[in-house]
Amino acid sequence: MEDMKVKATGYDFRPAHAAMQRYVDGNLLSGFSSAVLVGRDLVDVKCIGWADKEAPIPLRVDHIFRVFSNTKLITSCAALLLFEEGHFQLDDPIEQFIPQLANRRVLRLDATSLDQTEPAVRPITIRHLMSHSSGLSYGLLDPGTLIFNAYNERKVINPATTLAEMMDVLADLPLGYHPGTSWEYSVATDVLARLVEVISGQRFDEFIQSRILGPLGMVDTGFVVSDRNRLVAYYAGADLNRPYEAGTYSRGRRAISGCLFASRPEAERRWRVGLDFAGHGGANSKPASGWPDVAQAGHD
Repeated sequence: MEDMKVKATGYDFRPAHAAMQRYVDGNLLSGFSSAVLVGRDLVDVKCIGWADKEAPIPLRVDHIFRVFSNTKLITSCAALLLFEEGHFQLDDPIEQFIPQLANRRVLRLDATSLDQTEPAVRPITIRHLMSHSSGLSYGLLDPGTLIFNAYNERKVINPATTLAEMMDVLADLPLGYHPGTSWEYSVATDVLARLVEVISGQRFDEFIQSRILGPLGMVDTGFVVSDRNRLVAYYAGADLNRPYEAGTYSRGRRAISGCLFASRPEAERRWRVGLDFAGHGGANSKPASGWPDVAQAGHD
């Protein structure tokens, strides 16, 4: 296919390939599937290691991965489609669309329990959600804290619940900081997905299929695995907090609820579309000046 044609350049990628091979040989990672784009041109493709070490099955270009937080890219694109259509402004309070998130309270800096809070100085805006400055958390990256424990005890991230039900759970939890005053990787993008549902009247997976994945011909990308025979085994490191400690173990071929699946070529297509949106794709692309600055401060 056209997307897979590699354009010859003067770049030497052998040092990068050798480094990837060292990671595999050192049992830090099970495999690499890499591609390098210069502009929209594909200039290097390489697969090293295993799709399934135990089988053993070497990694191929067409294998399907769990793309985890790359799901956020598609979610943000979905929200920006609705922004372009005039359904909201970036500084609109999210409570206009999701009333459960109104009247936020913030955990005090000296808090020792969840009820030690103060009123948020401003509402959460859509800009805050897009820039991870909303005060929301994840319950993943700060073990032992009040917010970490609360997110896990209340099961904020629960594959058995809908996005609407997730908003109900978040409604009962304080923010970690006042919106717009700090940054934390968080479930803010899940809230954006719910925003898409509220505005469009569609389930989030249906919206991205009809408005993004389908039009782009991304048949391997979705919340359901398109071909389980091409799904790579799921490996975890020896210690999540010490990524350079050798040792990987297999969690099998199980799917992960809440994240998209995609093949590497479709990831390339996604980046090409991003370049087009940023104004680098030629005469038919959208000018960069037409896109909002979501990182801009959003408050006085």
